[in-house]
Amino acid sequence: MDEGRPLSGQVAVVTGGSRGIGAAIARTLADAGARVVITHRNSAEGANDVRASLSGEGHRVVQASADDTTALHALSASVSRTEGRLDVLVNNAATTRVIPHDDLEALDDDLFDTIMQTNVRGPFATVRACRALLEADGGGTIVNISSLAGRMANGSNVAYCASKAALDNMTASLARALAPRIRVYSVAPGLVDTELTRDWAPERREMMISRTPLGRLATPEDCARAVLAAVTSLPSTTGIVIPVDGGFPLG
Repeated sequence: MDEGRPLSGQVAVVTGGSRGIGAAIARTLADAGARVVITHRNSAEGANDVRASLSGEGHRVVQASADDTTALHALSASVSRTEGRLDVLVNNAATTRVIPHDDLEALDDDLFDTIMQTNVRGPFATVRACRALLEADGGGTIVNISSLAGRMANGSNVAYCASKAALDNMTASLARALAPRIRVYSVAPGLVDTELTRDWAPERREMMISRTPLGRLATPEDCARAVLAAVTSLPSTTGIVIPVDGGFPLG
């Protein structure tokens, strides 16, 4: 194995890889030698921009929403035909909307169900569709992108927090169900330095940083490096949640 490109010859699918953390993960896996398949729901331009930025060759984009089981099975069939293998699945696609936790009326049934369908059923349905591919060729790795909100119960809304807690629990269940052929992890970022958080009032950002023992917000690249570490450096570990939060719960 090429130590500089530990995923050389391997194939990775990154769902929701058109921007932010997903884009950083796609770039990091490509830099490590993987051919990357990026999925998106309705952001073809962003996904293709990310694809064009990846190092190496053979990367492509597939439209497949995490809440569309038929599309996910078509994605798996496409990977089987085109790449012929799947070594890494990163379930990054997610949705939310900022709603104060005490505003229960604003978190209506449609939004609640959409969040759960995308953030919980979506990763499960993607794993279900891709299981056979992941089990072949010596077994693969699944990384679910969770959130500190799943542990702290504080995030964009109540349903989002619940969905990420469910995702972490499902990670453990899937790790048990899919062993020994497939390892399963959650990577749980805290507050990440993105375009969204850069628009916050400076005092709010500074308050969050001051409560973080490492003294800075995580970056999308920090999250991507955690994914790569799970895939390449933890061969005897499965079913765990890897925090990328600067130690925020300790602050």
